[in-house]
Amino acid sequence: MNAIARETSAASPFDLEASDAWQAWRAARLERGMPTSEDLSVPLVDAARPVEGELAALRERIRRHNLAFYRCAPSAGELGRRGFADLCGALGFDRPDPHECADEDGISALQVCGAGRRAGYIPYTDRPLSWHCDGYYNPPERRIRAMLLHCVADAREGGENLFLDPELLYIRLRDENPEWIAALNDPRALTIPANVENGVTLRAASTGPVFSVDPRSGHLHMRFTARTRSIEWRDDPVTRAAAQRIHEILAEEGPGVLRHRLAPGEGVICNNVLHARTGFTDDPDAAGHRRLIYRARFPRRVPGT
Repeated sequence: MNAIARETSAASPFDLEASDAWQAWRAARLERGMPTSEDLSVPLVDAARPVEGELAALRERIRRHNLAFYRCAPSAGELGRRGFADLCGALGFDRPDPHECADEDGISALQVCGAGRRAGYIPYTDRPLSWHCDGYYNPPERRIRAMLLHCVADAREGGENLFLDPELLYIRLRDENPEWIAALNDPRALTIPANVENGVTLRAASTGPVFSVDPRSGHLHMRFTARTRSIEWRDDPVTRAAAQRIHEILAEEGPGVLRHRLAPGEGVICNNVLHARTGFTDDPDAAGHRRLIYRARFPRRVPGT
């Protein structure tokens, strides 16, 4: 029995032996289609205090596609850090998952940092950020299941985000070769080595599957990074072939991939979908105009989805 089958009932569509359940789930998921970012966007009159109709519209999009965008009304003014935290609370979240680069409130301010610990991590540079799911280096008990991004200021050029629902990638891989799914389900599939600085271990090594099923909700969870350094794939032919195929599919930017350059006042709410970011250039002549994105991430899916 595969690893996913042990975590959930035999009727789970993610059990490789449950053909009927799989075909029914696959058909239902594909019937939802592949919307544009505009289709997934919800305007918010006051993002810090969204009303129930706005929250329902966001949840409906996330239930169907694991992803929604929002756009703040210009008349509401800038959604600051406190307002962003209030939006997280309105969605049903508690304090964000802690991270070594997050601030005291658990929110990360993603902006180019020229010095300090943050400068050593790509999200805090202007370089391209490869495909990943947030928290891929966390241990299983600290899985990241949801994430929010809010754009305070965009770059002069670049900084476009890409998104892909992992369910669509899973379908494609399973259609092409179910053995790849079995290999990616294996709890030994992917290891992120320990993060050690000056002889001090900041984060222990983390080994686990790429695909798993949330035992509480029955939903598919993906743990992945396209990085090629500080990563160890299980050393067997099927796992290596599966990893290579994921890289190829993501490089194609085929069906289901959304490109969207967040404008100030726009944001993303998702169940930790695959995402990436192109490189960007800040305006060197405008000290106050540097790309700034607030990020909060949580151990539970978006409530109600």
